[in-house]
Amino acid sequence: MPASHAASRTASRTASGTGSRPRLLILRALGLGDLLAGVPALRGVRRTFPGHEIVLAAPAALHDAALATGTVDTLLPAQAPGRGVPSLDGWRGAPPDLAIDLHGNGPESHDALAALEPRRLLSYARPDGSAAPAPVWRRDEHERERWCRFLRAYGIDADPGDVRLPPPSRPSPAPGAVVVHPGAEAPARRWPALRYAAVVRRLRAAGRRVVITGGPGEEELTGYVADSCGLDDADVLAGGLPFAELSALVADAACLLSGDTGPAHLAVAHGTPSVTLFGPVAPHLWGPPPGPRHVALWHPGRPGDPPGDPHGREPDPSLLRIGTAEVAAAVLAHTERPEPSGLLRPEGPAEAAGHA
Repeated sequence: MPASHAASRTASRTASGTGSRPRLLILRALGLGDLLAGVPALRGVRRTFPGHEIVLAAPAALHDAALATGTVDTLLPAQAPGRGVPSLDGWRGAPPDLAIDLHGNGPESHDALAALEPRRLLSYARPDGSAAPAPVWRRDEHERERWCRFLRAYGIDADPGDVRLPPPSRPSPAPGAVVVHPGAEAPARRWPALRYAAVVRRLRAAGRRVVITGGPGEEELTGYVADSCGLDDADVLAGGLPFAELSALVADAACLLSGDTGPAHLAVAHGTPSVTLFGPVAPHLWGPPPGPRHVALWHPGRPGDPPGDPHGREPDPSLLRIGTAEVAAAVLAHTERPEPSGLLRPEGPAEAAGHA
């Protein structure tokens, strides 16, 4: 049977034979950037199964962000240390009509879903046999394309370029500002705070308004950057903004400057110009899509150097090769004049990488 027919057949089933709305469970219990990079895949599932209740197993902190994507109906709180596979013991009721593993390619995530005894389970680890050929995990593939290709193997049409989110409904707390986000989950992806401060000083000297943002637990980092460049407390939005406020801030920013972390993906989702600093992971695996709105700065090592560790305890050497002058120039190029909404800016003086 063709894969598209198999997907349609699954979509027509009902849970437990009760005539209730069938439920579809997706496991992607990772971070904000992972959620946003997965939006094209989630959107493909939503279109293919319009009659299902789509449940996303993800950290509770992503509840508002997940619902804002318009791709899921319910969030099943699920989280494990690091990027581990969480327990799905919170699932209640009949087994899922369909379970989809968008978490990883190992048996652990497959088995966590299999324990719920879904009618059908799609995963890289153990293909269910309905796809010909079965999808194979590729290490050197962009995250967006990886999951869209996986779904297409099962007749679920997903477009890796389908990244945009609806405009936020609330106003920005700092409209038109350059938003600088110096933090990241792992030290390997954190450019030094003093370098961020040096860039902020250049931006302010050029007449740009700058605000600093930080996630929970990053108050010391954001305070250090702000103190080092003379920013007022009003321009420091620390402690982890609620998603609606963060989304509005990024959507109405002149530019977002950050490392390879969640707000960079949010800038892509809103079409906000961005400058993203890459270190242990190449832009062709996790960077922004091609086009003049997004600049990815990356200075890889020599061929044969060991790969970087995105969860390492020290800033990656590739990240440290990025200088303050080139970062400031890239941001200034994105913000040198106001332009009508939707008009693309010219390329900045840096590598514009085609990734998510």
